[in-house]
Amino acid sequence: MRVLKAVCFSLPLFALIYLMVTWIPVRAQSAEPKIGADEIGGVVSSTNGAEAGVWVIAETTDLPTRYIKEVVTDERGRYLIPDLPKASYSVWARGYGLIDSAKVQSPPGKVVDLKPTVAPNRAAAAQYFPANYWYSLMKVPERNEFPGTGPSGNGISPNLKSQDEWIHLVKTDSCESCHQLGNKYTRTIPPLFANFATPGESWMRRVLSGQAGSAMMGGLSQLGPKRAADLFGDWTDRIAHGEFPSEMPPRPQGVERNVVITQWDWADPKAYLHDEISTDKRNPHLYANGLIYGAPEESRDYLPVLDPVHSTISEVKTTYRDADTPGQPPPLQPSNFWGEEPIWNSHTTVHNPMFDAHGRVWYTSRIRANSNPAFCKAGSNLISAKLTPVERSGRQLAVYDPATKKVSMIDTCFSTHHLIFASDADDTLWTSSGGGGGVVGWLNTKMWDRTHDDAKSQGWTALVLDTNGNGKRDPYVEGTQSVVTAPSGEGLGVSRVLNATPDPTKDTRLNAAFYGLAVGPDGMVWGSVLGFPGGIVRLNPGSNPPETALAEYYEVPWNDPHAPVSGFSPRGMDVDGNGVAWVALGSGHLASFDRRKCKGLLKGPRATGRQCPEGWTLYQTPGPKFKNVTDSGSVDSHYYDWVDRFDTLGLGRNTPIVTGNTSDSLIALVNGKFVILRVPYPMGFYAKGMDGRIDDSNTGWKGKGLWTTWGTRTPFHSETGKGTMPKVVHFQIRPNPLAH
Repeated sequence: MRVLKAVCFSLPLFALIYLMVTWIPVRAQSAEPKIGADEIGGVVSSTNGAEAGVWVIAETTDLPTRYIKEVVTDERGRYLIPDLPKASYSVWARGYGLIDSAKVQSPPGKVVDLKPTVAPNRAAAAQYFPANYWYSLMKVPERNEFPGTGPSGNGISPNLKSQDEWIHLVKTDSCESCHQLGNKYTRTIPPLFANFATPGESWMRRVLSGQAGSAMMGGLSQLGPKRAADLFGDWTDRIAHGEFPSEMPPRPQGVERNVVITQWDWADPKAYLHDEISTDKRNPHLYANGLIYGAPEESRDYLPVLDPVHSTISEVKTTYRDADTPGQPPPLQPSNFWGEEPIWNSHTTVHNPMFDAHGRVWYTSRIRANSNPAFCKAGSNLISAKLTPVERSGRQLAVYDPATKKVSMIDTCFSTHHLIFASDADDTLWTSSGGGGGVVGWLNTKMWDRTHDDAKSQGWTALVLDTNGNGKRDPYVEGTQSVVTAPSGEGLGVSRVLNATPDPTKDTRLNAAFYGLAVGPDGMVWGSVLGFPGGIVRLNPGSNPPETALAEYYEVPWNDPHAPVSGFSPRGMDVDGNGVAWVALGSGHLASFDRRKCKGLLKGPRATGRQCPEGWTLYQTPGPKFKNVTDSGSVDSHYYDWVDRFDTLGLGRNTPIVTGNTSDSLIALVNGKFVILRVPYPMGFYAKGMDGRIDDSNTGWKGKGLWTTWGTRTPFHSETGKGTMPKVVHFQIRPNPLAH
């Protein structure tokens, strides 16, 4: 296994270096760029001269929905914002080391020069830093405090055996799985929570707020609630008394200056989004210039829809079948923003949408209560049920056909979380469960189209390792299928993956199911297994998957003597066109796993997770570490990743891109170096799923791009506060910062 450190330009906090080296203004006279009728351009300069690598933002509410376009200045401080619809725009500059320029109103076709102010001190400059730089001030317990000794000892849960286990919970696997920590709202204490005896008590009350109060308290309890609350309280208290980050983010450099970011509001101010879809991921040329569909998870019973050509938004109502389909809980305690109002009201909890080749949108959707129908259980004639009966599923499937405006519900025995189409004769729709349920399920969509027979069209399998090494699936040993999950179906990562007593004559079932999901070019199905240290599974379906599917499990290398560095806690994953798996890690890495590099046996009694450390390569992502952590890995959280197999963004085929969930960014790995695509406004950008579409291959950079959505559950935590709507975000890479 290799570990590679990300290209990261953070520096010690010395004011002189901060202003004179990290961000070097250009004093030479900068000629204004030539602009067209649908463009705004000019020069950004301060008292230090022309400002290179700063963002220029144009925002309007004149269109049917709010529209924002953002670009970066070149080495001479020049900028050009292309392809602006007719409207009046507020235009301003923002950059590290600066205070925002005054906003200037302008239509397209005008030259607008902007003059931001040099930040008067380091504390003022830090107000524009991404959340991860502020979150790095958190002091996590020292390594020698583990294992935890509980409430009568050091307050750390005895279930946590190492500092790394604490870190995976205060990042993407718990505390940051729904929103940022470190943005201005979370690093300060609102008045509602301020009148408590200690900062820790303020935090204890804070996490009880709103409809996610129970889930947040559950996350705190995994750490040891009082100790965790006290540490969060210490963090915000030190910030309130003037502490600020000792490292600084770099301004955009190189190709990072070529980015064009466009945002549209969609959904509504009390909704949140999880994912979006713009095309069939197998063929990004489909549905050029077409509608974007979103998944609002627990917030709404509709699919938000964006028409990016006309900047209009609409909704597709989602439906559930049974009257006893569960809804959302009331607030546990009043929210700072919404009081006792329950702002989320979804029953369908649409989590992940996917286009097929016929223009239909398939999505995960709850259509009933959790108890499964008889055809899923013991006594059924379905081969999957005979082999692996399933009693419950928390979310099923649905499909929307834009041609007929019809939604069809599909009852599945397995829970659904993420979706992906295989490139096979059956147009198989593979699903993940989120981590619980003990099986991996699929739908033969061609059979369903012919028959609309839910039972006949689906199947599922246990995850079985070939531990007797004979190359085929045999009777297996298994422990209790006991993955502990959140109400959303996501595994909490506290369950042992291998909990069965081995038998050398039999195979072994994993106590696991998939969270992330991908299909390789060879038809193999890959999934991530949440937890610590967690891992990934390669599933070979075989000729009759319920009976023949065989799994291989590869644990993320942690405290492995054969690995030079530790990583842990996978979440999202994808597979590139060469069959290499790419995994977002909670340890602050983007990891690749290349099975072709494995030297030992991949089946047999020793092939239970640690058989191929040499297949892993870990890339430390940019940004700081936690204040007192020395191990490899950044403080940034990474929820999901995606591989741009078809060069829809413009950084090359098979480019892996990971979400920078506390760095307001998407982070691409290009030739071993990270390219940070930062969203400067509003601060608080937090993505989950993404895809890419080619609208017109004859128009160069303008005809393609990457699509995603704000995926935070708390848009109101962002810079623009209460009333902020979720946003669709389109990333494009042009040849240079002034390309028309």
